[in-house]
Amino acid sequence: MKRYGITHETKYTYGTTVDLGLHTARLSPIENSRQKLLEHQIDVSPQPAWSVAFHDHFGNSMHHIAIETAHQELIVVQRAIVEVTSPDWTELPSAPAWETVREAMRADAFPAFPDVSEFIYASPLVSFDLAATVFAQESFTPGAPLAQAAYALAKSFKAQFAYVPGATTIRTSVPEIMEGRKGVCQDFAHAMIAGLRGLGLPARYVSGYLKTHGPANAEGITLIGADASHAWVSVWCGLEHGWLEFDPTNALVVTNEHIAVAYGRDFSDVTPLRGVIMGGGEHTLDVAVRVELLNDVAA
Repeated sequence: MKRYGITHETKYTYGTTVDLGLHTARLSPIENSRQKLLEHQIDVSPQPAWSVAFHDHFGNSMHHIAIETAHQELIVVQRAIVEVTSPDWTELPSAPAWETVREAMRADAFPAFPDVSEFIYASPLVSFDLAATVFAQESFTPGAPLAQAAYALAKSFKAQFAYVPGATTIRTSVPEIMEGRKGVCQDFAHAMIAGLRGLGLPARYVSGYLKTHGPANAEGITLIGADASHAWVSVWCGLEHGWLEFDPTNALVVTNEHIAVAYGRDFSDVTPLRGVIMGGGEHTLDVAVRVELLNDVAA
């Protein structure tokens, strides 16, 4: 396993005074079978009047934060130490076939896994799209092992779509992404999820971080999306294997260099920081992320 230190700083600078700010934060890395959260703190300036921590429907850690003093700048810094465990397999599973999972989701109109099947439907930012489904179908040939087909699909996005920051916005739709063939990690995750759901397969959006590298990692691969929040895709691969994760931006199977913060249907379920303010006028946003490998830990 690997132990990481994470710092994520978000800074809003407002054009006029904000008299009241109510914010929701999803910044705490999630704990699951792959990750263990060792330390975590969120520092907010100005000092909040109150803050409440809880878990949302998807199991993500959340904070409600209220700032009741006048301010023209909001700074939220989250610091964490996380241990990430590598999968207990060295090769992607060769079963089940993807059609087997699709049929389990149908199950005579009552799905076998209702907590999983909620991720086969369209969501606010991921509509069903014929182009995305056809693109996914090229990887999901008859009888193909689901995990291997999902990895092939992730590699297709890397090969055929261009990573172009600023080419899209949060409002860019899946059809626009498929037509333009360019965007950022959020766009590729949304388009991949749309294709998978179009085939009747459960797929989740994952927000989190990538290990910060220099020009390339130990395998000589330059990772896209480090030094910022990152996004990738979680795919249900049957009861035996559960959720496996794939990074279409970097054409990777997720192992121990991705740190998950939140899971949801799409980005709208996992937004790191959102809120409502009184006042403020125009604002600027600055975000800085640093993920450092502290040490490898013996299993």
